[in-house]
Amino acid sequence: MKQYIEKNKERFLQELYSLLRIPSISSMEEHKPDMEKCARRLTELLLEAGADTAAVYPTEGHPVVFGEKKTDPALSTVLVYGHYDVQPVDPIELWKSDPFEPEIRDGAIYARGANDDKGQLFMHIKAFEYMVRESGLKHNVKFIFEGEEEIGSPSLAVWAKDHKDMLKADIILVSDTTMISEKVPSINCGMRGLSYVEVKVTGPNKDLHSGHYGGAVANPVNVLCDMISSLIDKDGHITVKGFYDDVVELSAEDRAKLARAPFDLEEYKSFLDIKEVKGEKGYTTLERTGIRPCLDVNGIWGGYTGEGAKTVLPSEAHAKISMRLVPNQDSEIITHLFAEHFKSIAPPYVKVEVTPCHGGNGFLIPISSPAYQAASKAMTEVYGTEPVPSRGGGSIPVLADLQRILGIDPLLMGFGLERDTIHSPNESYLLSQFFKGMEAIALFYRYY
Repeated sequence: MKQYIEKNKERFLQELYSLLRIPSISSMEEHKPDMEKCARRLTELLLEAGADTAAVYPTEGHPVVFGEKKTDPALSTVLVYGHYDVQPVDPIELWKSDPFEPEIRDGAIYARGANDDKGQLFMHIKAFEYMVRESGLKHNVKFIFEGEEEIGSPSLAVWAKDHKDMLKADIILVSDTTMISEKVPSINCGMRGLSYVEVKVTGPNKDLHSGHYGGAVANPVNVLCDMISSLIDKDGHITVKGFYDDVVELSAEDRAKLARAPFDLEEYKSFLDIKEVKGEKGYTTLERTGIRPCLDVNGIWGGYTGEGAKTVLPSEAHAKISMRLVPNQDSEIITHLFAEHFKSIAPPYVKVEVTPCHGGNGFLIPISSPAYQAASKAMTEVYGTEPVPSRGGGSIPVLADLQRILGIDPLLMGFGLERDTIHSPNESYLLSQFFKGMEAIALFYRYY
């Protein structure tokens, strides 16, 4: 595969750029034509790489791309999952280059989607191309690329149920996660789930003059801040009643296995430019982001935030709140528990609304599975060291849906790094990881 990469390196980059230049932002209606354009481009790339068929399928939201290569019905089938939608680019002024005009700096590709997930998705297309053209593919391969992962995949589960027979496979192969470091590869054997809500606190029926009414009428922004601060106690424990009922405590043995992952707390703090970490008492930083749930405010607003002063007591205050969940916690149950709790702590001088946005459950896969062992062997060969099993702190809720619908496990061979700053300005993807990812995926096919 190394020689194939070297021979085709420039072509690979130009083909990836053709995807990165399309602003496929799923959360913005104005980019709907771009979603269609990106989906069509993916079908072209799949067919050029050697797929027998590839087509764009409509859904209630953005389209799904499905491609397939039938080698032999007697052979095992790998279903490759990825997503072609990307996050918005705001704040645009913090980007050092155009987010939709890829640029290579310091050995990395800078662009929105360079890592998450166009760059990682593209590795699978090229590894597949190599296996078809050069190495003799010994598997059936199916591809499913969606355009709604960044907004919670509202359409894919329904589409997958309707096309269950078409999606039959033995394993779901995914590259949409990170590894510990370039020197210490890792394979995610589990990911957290997600419950995402928006809350609204309403006080008076209109904005008021803060001089005439301040001190006499409750300020919804102040009230919302008080309510939010009560959601987590001094030990970092979430106070929503029933929140931890289904959380399974890991044994000391399992915690010791996860602790194999190298972690430098001082380097972590330096990278983030913080003096101290903060989280649930009794757990390490890696445990807090892998095996424990959490609650965070993702955005908060209300009143006047424009230039200059406006002495207003606002009528409304809003916040977006996400809860990362561990396996066994049910996203719908947690959303309901949160809504009931948040309404119950509202003082009588405000009204509260809780609107569910999206969510999904977490999952775990056994490290003894043939697929995990094949991935481990492949990554050991590429990186020269055995990968560490880890748990991802992020969420890909639809993978739990696909696991349930299709009855097969996902395998997360992610090649991103924390330095890639996905979802933030100046997202990037190291070229070294981009090419090593292709090698490891091709070797997975050899060993699985």
